[in-house]
Amino acid sequence: MSGDGAPGAESGDVEAGDVEAGDVEAGGVEPGSADRLTRVLRPVRAGNGFEEALEQILQVLRLGLVERGGRLPSERELAGRLGISRVTLREVLKVLADQGLVESRRGRYGGTFVLPGPGAGGGAEAGLRRRIAEVDVEDALRFREVLEVGAAGLCAEDGLTGRSADRLRAALAATRDATPADYRRLDTLLHLTLAELSGSPTLAAQYAAVRASLNDLLDRIPLLVRNLEHSQQQHTALVEAVLEGDADGAREVMREHCAGTASLLRGFLA
Repeated sequence: MSGDGAPGAESGDVEAGDVEAGDVEAGGVEPGSADRLTRVLRPVRAGNGFEEALEQILQVLRLGLVERGGRLPSERELAGRLGISRVTLREVLKVLADQGLVESRRGRYGGTFVLPGPGAGGGAEAGLRRRIAEVDVEDALRFREVLEVGAAGLCAEDGLTGRSADRLRAALAATRDATPADYRRLDTLLHLTLAELSGSPTLAAQYAAVRASLNDLLDRIPLLVRNLEHSQQQHTALVEAVLEGDADGAREVMREHCAGTASLLRGFLA
């Protein structure tokens, strides 16, 4: 499980020659924007620090709380508001830069600046919006959490042994060895295996249906290495809890895991 320490706790957070955006006035965040950011930026929960921080900053961008061409608050301020380390924050900002949403500039008036972003109205964008409109994302996420947390608890309470335990271990191992291109398919199979092993065919069928709806949306957001690594840590902890018969632990890990996925979807699809 990952947990972010106090901002700036990691060594190497401050690089030689770095100048914090916001430490100088020229080109800074427009007046009054800090108050607006308070409505969105808040300390994240330790279990999903990267995912929740990404969700919140994406929300800032999509709401236009920092104008296009404007500069985000300094790394020090953002990390402090979110309650994460600056190392984690930089990973978040790199994802946003890779998506063409922000740009980092060095120098006296450097910082992280909001880019115009891809033009609206393209075929892919229009198709995504239509698909989102067809799916009640919040309802699907809540239903998925209920089913998954329940399945994890049932499997742990029943005490998986023999062939059932082997199936779960094999599904976990497959995700561990998966290539990025195949990860989501094998991730789905791991979760389906857990649902099937719960002993309720109805639960498994309902989970398959809701997962199919969410996968269509997950396939339209980028694969993030940090998120995949974090997910795999959670998968391992989940399987361990299930096989040890720790029902409360299994339910808590699954609840946190579902929350991380929900944060990514809300951030990218809002």
